Amino acid sequence: MKALFPMFAVALLAAASQAQAQSPDPRIDGLVRSGAVRVAVFPPQYRKDPVSHVVEGWPVDLAAALAERLKVKAATIEYPGPREAMEGLRSGNCDVAFLPIEPSWRADVDFSAALMQIDFTLMVAPRSAARAVTDLDRPGVRIAVVNKHASTLALSRIIKQATLVGADSPAAAFELLRSGEADAMASVRPALIELAEKLAGAAVLPDRYGANVLTIAVAKGEAGRLAYFNAFVADAKASGLVQRAIERAGWRGVQVAPASD
Repeated sequence: MKALFPMFAVALLAAASQAQAQSPDPRIDGLVRSGAVRVAVFPPQYRKDPVSHVVEGWPVDLAAALAERLKVKAATIEYPGPREAMEGLRSGNCDVAFLPIEPSWRADVDFSAALMQIDFTLMVAPRSAARAVTDLDRPGVRIAVVNKHASTLALSRIIKQATLVGADSPAAAFELLRSGEADAMASVRPALIELAEKLAGAAVLPDRYGANVLTIAVAKGEAGRLAYFNAFVADAKASGLVQRAIERAGWRGVQVAPASD
């Protein structure tokens, strides 16, 4: 009988180790039990096929990879803008959002390590003489912006003389420029490059006035979940997943954030 005890102990330890390996990571236990990770998306991060209504874009690709890692389904929830996505996190209507690091939001959400960097810049109307951002900060110059977007918040901190004309969406801001109600439009570089192709003579300025440092954001107080997502961010950058998602989306003027960020 004594000889059997060590064998029994080894088997018991092996069974315990196997059970521990199979038990879900406590940091993401809530997501695993729900069976889905709800990911907030908003323009211009994604596009929707007009016929099939399928949502596509780099957030969808990264959400799918995150869901696969979690062994759950990915569900995308559409919001009109980043502030509404942030409110969705705060209220518990979504689990994660790819949000810029906006200092005023830190009371409600926490941000992961940097995922990617997107320039803030301006597109000028046809025949504009402006060649740099500083050329537009003059009395009488009207700059179309999207209300509450990170690009608008950053611009409002540096513009002293030009007038910011708000719109509720990138499409509405572009219409202000197209119709002559604005002299320039502020946004992220990839969105402006795409919009400039729809307005002959429009030009995207080569310089920038800031950068949209995108992260995975979670509701305040989810420290364990944030640590898990930080590990995902590091792996996604190192494996090339983030770069492939950017290229697949056709986003120009976007860089993967350095590994140290």
